[in-house]
Amino acid sequence: MTFTAYNYLTIKKKKGTSVTFAASPINTDSDGVSIKGYDTVAYFTMDRPVKGNNNFEYQWKGMKWRFLNENHKKLFIEDPEKYAPRYGGYCAYGVAVNALFDIKPEAWSIVDGNLYLNKNLDVRETWKKDISGNIKKADMNWPGVLDK
Repeated sequence: MTFTAYNYLTIKKKKGTSVTFAASPINTDSDGVSIKGYDTVAYFTMDRPVKGNNNFEYQWKGMKWRFLNENHKKLFIEDPEKYAPRYGGYCAYGVAVNALFDIKPEAWSIVDGNLYLNKNLDVRETWKKDISGNIKKADMNWPGVLDK
């Protein structure tokens, strides 16, 4: 029997055994591509989500990060912590409520120089009602939420 949890490890379970899922610290698709293949640098330099190109790909923390162009890739390589989304690219509001949600790249915010992604535009609006409170809660829950 095979169990697959979205953004979680896929493992085989033998009859009568128990399973513990451990989430990846970076939100990726089944090919190991982070944040749905979007260019994380573009949020900062272009003020919008832009799909990355697999010709400009970089491995960081064991995951594939895609960029629009060589310049964006270079900026990321020079300072990945500056450009990588908080909470491994999982929904920031989800982490605030101690859960892991996938993201919609169009639901984003930059706060104090950090990129936060959300599940969808409605969740982003909920997130924005108390950004500082939600960040405090999410910071307390991260990375422990990965073990849920």
